[in-house]
Amino acid sequence: MALALSSGIAAWRAKELERRWPNIGTRIDIGDMHMNVLHLQAGPSPDLPPIVFIHGASGNLRDQAYAFRSELEGRAELLFIDRPGHGYSDRGGAENARPDGQAHALARTMDKLGIKRAIIVGHSFGGAIAASFAVLHPEKTAGLLFLSPATHPWPGGVDWYYDLASTPVVGPLFSYAIALHAGMARLDTATVNVFAPNPRPDRYIEETGAALVLRPDGFRWNAIDVSSLHDYVANFAPRYREIEAPTVIITGDSDDIVLEEIHSRGLERDIAGSELLWIKGLGHKPDYVVTDVAIAALEKIAGRERDLHRLALEAEGRIAATRNSKRAPD
Repeated sequence: MALALSSGIAAWRAKELERRWPNIGTRIDIGDMHMNVLHLQAGPSPDLPPIVFIHGASGNLRDQAYAFRSELEGRAELLFIDRPGHGYSDRGGAENARPDGQAHALARTMDKLGIKRAIIVGHSFGGAIAASFAVLHPEKTAGLLFLSPATHPWPGGVDWYYDLASTPVVGPLFSYAIALHAGMARLDTATVNVFAPNPRPDRYIEETGAALVLRPDGFRWNAIDVSSLHDYVANFAPRYREIEAPTVIITGDSDDIVLEEIHSRGLERDIAGSELLWIKGLGHKPDYVVTDVAIAALEKIAGRERDLHRLALEAEGRIAATRNSKRAPD
């Protein structure tokens, strides 16, 4: 009885979350499922090629849109996607539990929207999808921008609740009866930790709908994604050497979410000609903390002259100044 009551409350709270953060995109029929996208056309004088943004684990399209839309709208055709099973996209078939399946879903979405070729931006888990996309769909890949990517096998596992929620029997029970309630209680702390040691924007939770991942089905699909990533990249990462697209990787030395020494340096090693920006004091969210560097990277990928290492050093100075100002006595 208690379990049924808790599950019923979770379903009701999930609907409340959808009322608070309704879909701001459009659901596109790609054949066997619908992908949800925020598709913004270029202005009259675009100076960049189309750009596709792939969010990380526990996210949705609002995350990257909040970081980049105001800075890039009009300069290029922009596509922000809800990955399969996230936000307001359908999960689709079992293949979408893997980055290659999600990369194929993105390719079909681009075809449906008439986007022939684009710079692909992948944050965190989205980095594995961006790398897979470049291997599997090189003709659609104008360039790659990786932001704190998760792309290579790492020592250890993932947080216990991902493994639990991804199991066949206990997982659905946990996702419906416990995860949403417990997750709402620690959402503030969790998002602060994602940004640490950098400050989280004050309106981040409100603007990005971060709580949407706590809806039971979405929570379980997210857990399946995360818990299966290690085995996937262990098998697929050797293929990154096939990537020929111009590539920039932006990472920080203070990332507590992914191991930058493994993932970012691994991409630099594997992708010939790639450029790695290693920013001191930066955590897991370069899309927000060093947005200007990320935009300059997009411009360089598109063929413009940009001194990214100088900009990275300037960003380090800003980060240090912010940290020192917080330490200063009143």
